[in-house]
Amino acid sequence: MAAALLACPSCHRLVHADELKRLAAAAERATQAGDRSSALAAWRETLDLLPGDSTQHQVISARILELSRAIDREPRVAKPTSRVGTSAAGLGALGALLLKFKFALVFLLTKAKLLLLGLTKASTFFTMLLSAGVYWTIWGWKFALGVVLSIYVHEMGHVQALQRYGIKATAPMFIPGVGAVVRLKQYPADRREDARVGLAGPIWGLGAAAVAYGVYRATGSAIWGAIAHFGAWVNLFNLLPVWQLDGGRGFRALTRGQRWIAAAVIGSMWLLTGEGLLALLGIAAVASAGFAEAADQPDPTILVQYGVLVVVLSLLSWSAVPTGAR
Repeated sequence: MAAALLACPSCHRLVHADELKRLAAAAERATQAGDRSSALAAWRETLDLLPGDSTQHQVISARILELSRAIDREPRVAKPTSRVGTSAAGLGALGALLLKFKFALVFLLTKAKLLLLGLTKASTFFTMLLSAGVYWTIWGWKFALGVVLSIYVHEMGHVQALQRYGIKATAPMFIPGVGAVVRLKQYPADRREDARVGLAGPIWGLGAAAVAYGVYRATGSAIWGAIAHFGAWVNLFNLLPVWQLDGGRGFRALTRGQRWIAAAVIGSMWLLTGEGLLALLGIAAVASAGFAEAADQPDPTILVQYGVLVVVLSLLSWSAVPTGAR
């Protein structure tokens, strides 16, 4: 029998039956312990060992979707205090960005363990050094370090979301002049899952840019303003609703009506800030809303996340330019 076959063509016996039993038992134990992410990881592994047209594959795929949706209903981070929450509600004002800095700092500190763990991966660490060296020769070491760390935090946002949904992927790998990439070894179960993994990068990237902006406002150091501007601009660029960019993955989970709402938000921020990149986002959003295949069911969470990211990143990119440089 060919080594690549997952089932005997004659008797239909599963080749990896023992391993499938082990993974199923591990998934059940994780579910009973309330660890849905580990359960999802185990169930996804079983899919790799099952023929795609088998009944077992269909049953487990449905179970994965059920667990994934249950994860979305779990609280992700502790709620901020009422004072911070009230301040954050005014995202349209620049003053709210300053107050939200405290929440952004707390957010990054709570993720410090994952951020440090990511640096233990050789492929990530050494490609980071390579990229930093290239950028150093162009902009100097301070800005180069800020650029690399901003990109790193963005990519670790994707990593955290992938781990949350039990999806296997490589460690981030930096490419000078391009940024960094995380290659998936497994694929999201649906558009909803893919959109949340996609927007996790800009959400974390916003946190890093907000921290840099807070330091800039506290110290007046232009280098921190430049790092905050770069971080905000790059994450805003990633919201382009095209191809495999984070915005494209987010848009695929939106209905046609929701896409028009997102396009209106982009247009409003372009009129307010005059940021040329927003014109490009707006054109791509209108094209997607008018012509690209849209989701059948609305996803309010993704629409809110996308809209808030556009608003806050636009304001941050606009305001983080050091005085006199605008």
